[in-house]
Amino acid sequence: MSCLALALQPANGPDILLQTREWFPPSRALMALSAFRETRLAFAKNQHQPAASSNFTSDPTSDSLGDDPLAASSGQVIVGVESRYRVVYRLVNSIYVLAVTVIEDSNNNVFECIHIVNQAVSVVVTACRGVDVTPEKLGKKYAEIYMALDIVLRGVSSIRLAAMLASMHGDGIAKMVHSAVQTESKIRGADSWASLEHQAVDHEAGVESFSHATFELPAETLQAGDEVAAATLVFFQQGEEKEVTKVEESEVEKDPFAASDRINKPEEMLMEGFKKDKESGVSDVSKALAGLEVTSLPPAAATESTHIGVEGFEGNYGGIEFSNDGSTLPEDFEGINDAWGGGLDASEFVGPKKVPKDRGLGGLEFLETSEPPAAAVAKAGGEEKIEDILVKKTEMKGPEMYIVEEISAEFRESLLARVGLMGMVYLKTMPPKSPSDDKETEFSFKVEGTDGIKRFAVQSSRVSSLGSGLFHVRTAPSQEPIPIIKYSVLPRMTPLPIRIRLVKRLSGTLLSIMIQYVSNSNLPVPLNNVTIVLKLPVDPTLLKVSPKAVLNRSERELKWHIDEIPLKGNPGRLRARMPLEIGEDDDGSDLEIFGYVKFSAQGTRSLSGLSLRPASEGKTDFYETDHRYASGVYICN
Repeated sequence: MSCLALALQPANGPDILLQTREWFPPSRALMALSAFRETRLAFAKNQHQPAASSNFTSDPTSDSLGDDPLAASSGQVIVGVESRYRVVYRLVNSIYVLAVTVIEDSNNNVFECIHIVNQAVSVVVTACRGVDVTPEKLGKKYAEIYMALDIVLRGVSSIRLAAMLASMHGDGIAKMVHSAVQTESKIRGADSWASLEHQAVDHEAGVESFSHATFELPAETLQAGDEVAAATLVFFQQGEEKEVTKVEESEVEKDPFAASDRINKPEEMLMEGFKKDKESGVSDVSKALAGLEVTSLPPAAATESTHIGVEGFEGNYGGIEFSNDGSTLPEDFEGINDAWGGGLDASEFVGPKKVPKDRGLGGLEFLETSEPPAAAVAKAGGEEKIEDILVKKTEMKGPEMYIVEEISAEFRESLLARVGLMGMVYLKTMPPKSPSDDKETEFSFKVEGTDGIKRFAVQSSRVSSLGSGLFHVRTAPSQEPIPIIKYSVLPRMTPLPIRIRLVKRLSGTLLSIMIQYVSNSNLPVPLNNVTIVLKLPVDPTLLKVSPKAVLNRSERELKWHIDEIPLKGNPGRLRARMPLEIGEDDDGSDLEIFGYVKFSAQGTRSLSGLSLRPASEGKTDFYETDHRYASGVYICN
């Protein structure tokens, strides 16, 4: 059996509200509430053995839960002597919300009662607009609370409970009670079939009625329409007569280029649109032409023909004469007046013999030799290209070795937080002359400058250690460089090519950022092509930078490119300023701002000081080329 009754009982005073099911007598519910009050007062006075006249259990401690029953704000207790009931309670300010049910250990009535008590607490708190629940506030909303607890007692879902609580101070009891059928459907965004069926029936009936409907216009309306139509017809007929007259007049003048008849009329009729001024006696036409400039005719000499003569090394070649009748250009040059492909053809001056292609650029390859062409071609092998003859390619003299290093550093403002340097030694063998060429490269070398090395690893399949910094290499030829040694440097011995510092300041809503950088004066050559990138916290609306930079809005990055950083000089400064939309209490400490540096350099010395030397003095087993170093994760925040 489920919950039988719900009640509101103040800590001091009579009961406020009692809501029971139909089959549960209110008298028994009142007996259970009275027994709960006596039990509560007995525990409040520490009277664990109540008087014989009371009607609660003789040992309530054994039938209740918790170490100190009724001392907490919620719990349950069994009351009654002959008719025993379980009361689940919860204290809200000074009001107990009670649920009464029977004692049955075979089912889970207590859990359902706890859920109903929690829903009733939600109703009471919502009605009183807070947890300050008093009998006075409950009296103001007594009707709403009564109906809401009646619905809760019979079972209500969380969706309908939320709708009830929302309408408690708004639409009132009517919305609370009568929205039961459609509440869950509306919240889930669905319509019930009853409403849809009613709308469909109405729609079909409306379509059926309008399809068979007929309308009759009054006689007065029809008569007024006939009068309007007659007046409109007369107007259009008059317009058609005028158009016919105009057409007949236009058919009189059949020739569109014939002179007008008005030219035969006297001058007074031609000037009928202009009137003379009575005071000055000057006509309007003279006044209109007074401010216009009249262009004078060219002299008679300009109408004579113009002759352009053409003289060459061997005399006069004739010329072209321009006059009013035309020019003599078509007469002097045949075919130049042809619209499709006419004019001079350069192929007439070139013989049928083609230029031989075996001599490249017209024999320029033979300019640097005094031998005859045939001998030069025979000496070159006959098939060698001109690019191979003119450009002497730089060929490898022997095996080459170089060092590639990558340095990573992290600065927090001006302090160095961590640093690391990883290096790799590469071997570039002589390329094989043929696919079957398997001649191995074998030599020995010495590694110097290993004082700051932290770890040192060699590729044992190609390199073997001889001790005292000597190593022996033996490997097959390869087209690509081969990594043979990998090492890392101690952090305290790692040189920094560039130091960087990031400072931010927030003044109100204006964020100012400055990056300072300076180069290491011990570098062999200055750093070139350095890129410093600043990661902005938000996409800026207004941005002011110094010096000029490139803004990438999609990545929210501000990029500066520095051509060269001098070894000895003042630190460089990069500034950016932008407004932010932050709260009044926000100090900007959670803004994610950091910058990173990208650079690379190449030179005869490595950054870590590691160097490669031949195993024996005066013997060149390999050639040391330019070493390289570049930035890894080089950031400041």
